[in-house]
Amino acid sequence: MDGKSQLIKFQKIMELKGYSPNTIAAYMSALKLFHLKTGVTYWNSLSNIEIHRVCFDFFSHKKMSYAAQKQMLGSLVLFYRLMFDRVLPVENLRPSRKSFKIPVVLAKKEVEAMLERTSNLKHKAILATLYALGLRSGELLNLALNHLDGERKTVSIYGAKGKKDRQVMFPLALKQLLRKYYMEYRPKVYLFEGRDNGQYTASSLLNVVKSAAKRAQIKKVVTPHTLRHSFATHLLENGTDIRIIQKLLGHKSIKTTMIYTHVSVSEMEQVQSPIEQLRVTL
Repeated sequence: MDGKSQLIKFQKIMELKGYSPNTIAAYMSALKLFHLKTGVTYWNSLSNIEIHRVCFDFFSHKKMSYAAQKQMLGSLVLFYRLMFDRVLPVENLRPSRKSFKIPVVLAKKEVEAMLERTSNLKHKAILATLYALGLRSGELLNLALNHLDGERKTVSIYGAKGKKDRQVMFPLALKQLLRKYYMEYRPKVYLFEGRDNGQYTASSLLNVVKSAAKRAQIKKVVTPHTLRHSFATHLLENGTDIRIIQKLLGHKSIKTTMIYTHVSVSEMEQVQSPIEQLRVTL
């Protein structure tokens, strides 16, 4: 079995073991990048030293991001364990320390502009659902019709990151919009479907968001995750308890949710800069 065939078999094993589609896609992407670099025919013929050398080249010379480093190491460790029952030592290949980056957050007026300038009903429903529920891209794509409970006013999120299911609120404004959307598009299984009633794609979702941001003349780099960041930050600014936000987002640790305290403007607006106390005309 050659290198590419081994990758195909590994993908099938991950699918059988119930790994999420996002994890499978990320691991396969990392392994294909590694395979392209090495051109290896038989993966198990690579020594630990050779694997370390290639990883080090990626991590240092190629300036691979922290997240990409973690994905490559995780994929390699799992691949060699499942395919060859081989323990890959990676203690000396720990990813570079993750830099702290403040998430991009939209102002409420910017979210309003994206929705107002989106005339396509399906696209508007997608944008509204992302923002109203604070969903990750994969969670939106996997959202099925039977996950929405209008009576209990809840939406169930299944198979989320870390295989943690959760429930979020189902706001009336979103419910009314989705009712109009459903009457026009009549999706069969998933809330948002592509061609032939298949699952909507991540690339199509990204295009919907970027096009809406462009129409709204927003200069920030806007992705589907930006609407999730905005959802959390706006909740915090409205006085919602940080632990409730943690549950709504499906964060395992409160530390992850605390990042939104760095971008909330509600507290900053109460602080007066010392320049305001200067007796000088600017």
